[in-house]
Amino acid sequence: MSSERPGPVTPGEPVVDEVVDEVVDAVDDDWEWRRRIRANPAVYPVYRAAVIVLGLVIAVVGLALVPLPGPGWLIVFAGIAILGSEFEPAQRLLDWAKARLKDWSEWLAPKPLWFKGLVGLVTLALVLAIFYGLFLLSGVPGFFPDAIEDWIEGLPGL
Repeated sequence: MSSERPGPVTPGEPVVDEVVDEVVDAVDDDWEWRRRIRANPAVYPVYRAAVIVLGLVIAVVGLALVPLPGPGWLIVFAGIAILGSEFEPAQRLLDWAKARLKDWSEWLAPKPLWFKGLVGLVTLALVLAIFYGLFLLSGVPGFFPDAIEDWIEGLPGL
């Protein structure tokens, strides 16, 4: 695997085993602090390990939050963006995801309002079904207010 970015190699740029992975080129890096880290052979492996750990933790937490209301996918993409700041394959995955999101938005934009509302209702039904299955498996969490907890427990099967 070789980098697709052309350009001269700068002195101090880390040498990367091209069989194992690809690194975002140092010449394309606009941030001085990252260029200094990449130029230091003692610090650079520690920095890469920290990027891997932080990116994976954030992405996995985001995946756990996907079925919940809130920014689950946004958190997943933030984790991938952190990984993509150092690793070319993660950057390509992020670019692919952005392109699919743009395709979806462009496909949905010209549709009539009733269709967009229907898509929203189907999404809501999917989220509610995921919660219902979660409550079937694990029970209703005790952090809900009593009135809501009683209502949820009154649903069939719970």
